[in-house]
Amino acid sequence: MGVRKHNMAKQIKEAKKEVAFAKLTGCPTSPRKMRLVADLVRGVQVEKALQILKFSSKEASINLEKLLLSAIANWQAKNEDASIEEANLYVKTITVDSAGMLKRLRPAPQGRAHRIRKRSNHVTIVLGSKNVESK
Repeated sequence: MGVRKHNMAKQIKEAKKEVAFAKLTGCPTSPRKMRLVADLVRGVQVEKALQILKFSSKEASINLEKLLLSAIANWQAKNEDASIEEANLYVKTITVDSAGMLKRLRPAPQGRAHRIRKRSNHVTIVLGSKNVESK
């Protein structure tokens, strides 16, 4: 590898240390219900987001809490020497996308059938760090 490529690779690696992400695929909750909970923690500090998810009464908050803990663990694996408190981690982006649907039929009156759509979703969470620089 040339010097220029090597230096560029180092810069990219350092930039990637600032962010960590985790994905949850095929979660059996409708995307609409998951987005309600995701909107609560978007842009919030990690410690506060964990508290919000812990005390939320929504079922989707359990899965999001596990996903957030996974993203924090991924950040720690990248930055072994840094501490979470000093890094000021926050939820940079959180996206909820629709996944595959299970389609079922429910019997209806007079020989008809109604379609039941059991929805699922994919969630991606990205953590960023706000390094507070002293002036």
